Amino acid sequence: MATHDGTRILAGRIALVTGAGRGLGRAFAEKLAALGADVAIHGMRENGPAEYGEGTTLTAVAAEIGQQFGVRSQRVLGDLTKGEDIARVIAETESALGPIDILVHNAGGDIAATGGKPDPNDAVHIKEADVRAVLERNLLSTILTCQAVAKGMMERRAGRIVTLGSVAAFKGRTQGSIYAVSKAGVTHYTRCLADQLRPYDIAVNCIAPGDTRTGRFLGTRAVDPGRMVETGTLDRIATVDEVARVVELFAGPMGAFVSGQVLRIDGGGQCWPG
Repeated sequence: MATHDGTRILAGRIALVTGAGRGLGRAFAEKLAALGADVAIHGMRENGPAEYGEGTTLTAVAAEIGQQFGVRSQRVLGDLTKGEDIARVIAETESALGPIDILVHNAGGDIAATGGKPDPNDAVHIKEADVRAVLERNLLSTILTCQAVAKGMMERRAGRIVTLGSVAAFKGRTQGSIYAVSKAGVTHYTRCLADQLRPYDIAVNCIAPGDTRTGRFLGTRAVDPGRMVETGTLDRIATVDEVARVVELFAGPMGAFVSGQVLRIDGGGQCWPG
């Protein structure tokens, strides 16, 4: 078993991390587990972790995280654009681990209806099927998953919800336009949900990463080698851990009175309000 980093400030808490088989989602799950939380590892496909060479199966990822950090872990599969799948994911999580204290809704991506990136992927020519796929995968899944988890948290008058936005939400762009629109929607839904959940002592916040060196990011575009440094400049591509560590703020004791906020993690690439 690996040595635990830091204190176990989330011991006894139950976390559900969606899209957790690889990339940022896995890093969020590992961070929460390192802090002592029991974690449900959600994915849409059992073999999803292998798609960009970041693992084998979702079952294996869940087992590895549980063993490495000495916590309980559970693998849960489901399509989070469908209410019945969301209900099952929550039921399986709570049956195995207990009521959900922390939701990190990471599932999403600029992914076409048939997989891969939409092509074309601009504001005018993107196909209708791809518009619907990107909006559903990002915005609709966020709304439906947060709704379902929030109801239980409201009954218990406790909880933390973290959504995943993107710096794409804050600037007009020709390419990846619908993805940007979906993340702008996630950003504002987060604020609306935070407003509604204030009386219930539930903090809701959004993490908005910039370019991050996940397997999918590096495997789907040309990357400037000069931006792959890790020190000496903030004008670079973030490491996965630099984004994942922010979940400790939003899920842990330091974030108890922080809600309705969107934190851009981009090394200062966007230094304007919004």
